[in-house]
Amino acid sequence: MTKKLMSLLTIFALVTAFVSGLNAADVPAKKKKQTPQGLYLTPKEAYDMIKANPAKVLFVDVRTPEELYFVGHAEGIDKNVPLKYVDYNHVNKKGKGFASAKNKKFMEELDAALKAKGLSKEDPVIFICRSGDRSAVAATMAYKNGYKKAYTIVTGTEGDKDKTTGKRTVNGWKNDGLPWNYKFKKDLFQYANPFICK
Repeated sequence: MTKKLMSLLTIFALVTAFVSGLNAADVPAKKKKQTPQGLYLTPKEAYDMIKANPAKVLFVDVRTPEELYFVGHAEGIDKNVPLKYVDYNHVNKKGKGFASAKNKKFMEELDAALKAKGLSKEDPVIFICRSGDRSAVAATMAYKNGYKKAYTIVTGTEGDKDKTTGKRTVNGWKNDGLPWNYKFKKDLFQYANPFICK
């Protein structure tokens, strides 16, 4: 190869690396937002990935059904597979609200959502929650159960808290101005909350 061609290839590689990294999600500083597979997305990256090939990506919201119902959800999610449910039978440890309980059927429900879309564990699965904590847990669980491309949206739907106001206005799907839906879509919810008052 000539020196000129080598120089051009080097410049091309550097420009490609720079451009591809412009919107890349950094490894989250908070440990609870990190995953062993290290597949992190910004909301914009997730949106672009889904928009580019919606039939080949499973987009899962792992918040409680109540959160989707009252707060809304990212446009384009395929299913709500809650990582936890609100346990209406118990009060939380602080005594300021209801307790939460793990969804013991999480992996079973995720597998069903994947199958319903005609995808395999080789295909990308993107998880979103409110701020990136639960989606990291979900992505880690999926990865440990054979999902090869389990991504987490690091800032979730509402993002991080502003240090001065304490409100979630810094980043996240909604704050980034990405498509949002407040309408109830019953087909997003495939399972009933087992912790409703008895």
